[in-house]
Amino acid sequence: MKKVSIYTDGACSNNPGPGGWGAVLIYGNKEKEISGFKKQTTNNEMELMAVIKALQKLKRPCIVTLYSDSAYVVNAFLLGWIDNWEKLGWRKKKAPLKNKQHWQTLYKLNDLHKITFVKVKGHSDNELNNRCDELARLEITKNT
Repeated sequence: MKKVSIYTDGACSNNPGPGGWGAVLIYGNKEKEISGFKKQTTNNEMELMAVIKALQKLKRPCIVTLYSDSAYVVNAFLLGWIDNWEKLGWRKKKAPLKNKQHWQTLYKLNDLHKITFVKVKGHSDNELNNRCDELARLEITKNT
């Protein structure tokens, strides 16, 4: 299996409001930047979209180290939240699960790839996380 590093970030203006996401995929000495926009969204949805869209770019199962500043995304896997949601029929204990479809997609992608989720500090000294933030914000700027 190929080893890939992925950095992701999402952004939203006014939350909810217009949002963007960005990702940088690294395989060997090759880097690919991707980004996207949604007219009405939330920051959490954009964080999820960045991860999903980046993983969907992989043509075959890979060993992935995924870097995100989103506790929402990273903790879902590191703390086992996503397994509990799946066991409860994609619900939280007493409430509907927000972004259910995205979580279901990400759950399937996690089964396909061997992913290690790494929490990075946002808006800090991580150059690639900062680049993903820039890509996300550029999407908002150019589409609003």
